[in-house]
Amino acid sequence: MSTSTSDSRHSKQPAIARQTQANVLTADEPPPAASAVGIAVPAAGEPSTSLGLNRQRLALAGFTAEPGSTLVIPQQKGPTLVAVGVGTADQLDSGRIRDAAAAFARAVPSQTELAFSLEGLDSVPTEAAAQAVVEGMLLARYEYSGKRERKSEPIESITVVANAAAQAAVQAGAERGRVFAKATIMARDLGNTPHSHLDAMKLADRALELGSAQGLEVEIFDKEALQQLRCGGLLSVNAGSTAPPCMIKIVYRPQRGSTGSMAIVGKGVMYDSGGISLKPSDPVHARMKNDMSGAGAVLAAIAELGELDCSTTVTGYLMCTDNMPSGSAMALGDVFATHGGKTVEVFDTDAEGRLVMCDALELAAEEQHDAIIDIATLTGSCARALGGDIAGLFGNDAALIGQVEAAAAATDELVWQLPLHRPYREILDSDVADLRNCGPVGQPDAIAAALFLSAFVGETPWAHIDIAGTAWNEKDRLWRRVGCSGFGARLLLELAMGFRPSGSRARH
Repeated sequence: MSTSTSDSRHSKQPAIARQTQANVLTADEPPPAASAVGIAVPAAGEPSTSLGLNRQRLALAGFTAEPGSTLVIPQQKGPTLVAVGVGTADQLDSGRIRDAAAAFARAVPSQTELAFSLEGLDSVPTEAAAQAVVEGMLLARYEYSGKRERKSEPIESITVVANAAAQAAVQAGAERGRVFAKATIMARDLGNTPHSHLDAMKLADRALELGSAQGLEVEIFDKEALQQLRCGGLLSVNAGSTAPPCMIKIVYRPQRGSTGSMAIVGKGVMYDSGGISLKPSDPVHARMKNDMSGAGAVLAAIAELGELDCSTTVTGYLMCTDNMPSGSAMALGDVFATHGGKTVEVFDTDAEGRLVMCDALELAAEEQHDAIIDIATLTGSCARALGGDIAGLFGNDAALIGQVEAAAAATDELVWQLPLHRPYREILDSDVADLRNCGPVGQPDAIAAALFLSAFVGETPWAHIDIAGTAWNEKDRLWRRVGCSGFGARLLLELAMGFRPSGSRARH
């Protein structure tokens, strides 16, 4: 076990992922250096005079002002202007603004000095609007920093344009948007990195690097340390792999007193072959490099808490291993004991995510946090039920569920609460152990998986976020780029920033 602790924040830029380097500025008019300016156009009324075109001329050019629609207007002198549709005024919110900013950034892929005006967007609070603008632009222009040629140029600067009286709110929102986008970009980069370039111990090295740079406490529990902790779930899944497992524990502590304590457990299966229950060769299973997206989101979110001066103490547990078949791999029917002593029968080795997380849930419960949240690419059942836009949400505490739902709505990382239906617990009944990891094919596995995880948190308020469907974007849609989505990083940031303990566990 190795430990890294740093008291200095932001002392250097970690080489963990392609960081957001764009300058984020505010002004009451577009700066001379701006090469393109985005101007929002609602579905009704005359557009801003700065466009130089009235509604009729825009219509003749085929511009409808539907949300996300754009019309690029080159000028002989000065910046390129881009009309961006935001739809009807009664439906305008931060999500629409984020989409509009993304559409603008993608309409001018070769432009690097961008400005976006908040004129006409007054119905949305200024700070939230500015945050959405920056997030939309940076996330829309994301490209994985692999070896292929880039299709667009990285953004060098973003200027959010608003009247002088709103500059303080605009600056606060724009900076928050930069940090939130940076977290998602880090999570995307981690999920998109090929398995051959990122195993459990390489992720641990990156966490240590982040800890040193951001003033975080980082502990790496190697295989020997995991054996001492009796982490039977993580060790059993790792049994077939030649690459060692690790548990990464990363802690953010506020500098000026804590208003609450939450733990976040992330599934970090660096590559999931299914183990003995081998996955078929198809497009879905070919991208199992992103089965660590939960752990990636946790690491990315915690890394940015210091920049936001978060008042919540946050402890992350990243449970990292491959799930591989070999002569030493766990087999169907095997029984192991978790850290807390519960025995589990393995019914399917491809239901491994819940196994790697159960030890961490018990460890977090022992620490008596105010709440525990876990996030994982867990079940195809959830992906089939909710698709690629909405994550499944389960939990045992209504107040915590409400906080997760509010964070999801604010970040446009949508969740839908599914029932933790206790009678389905019989699906997990075992003749040889306290419970088994899943039931036969055809059972409601998303609910069964949540019930399995709930067995390890005791009475602690707990929420489970199943991102099996949302962790990967099948196609480009505005700021949702194809590939690993980074889903959860901004949601977890928003949750930590606004977290308030509830019920009998509130101690602060």
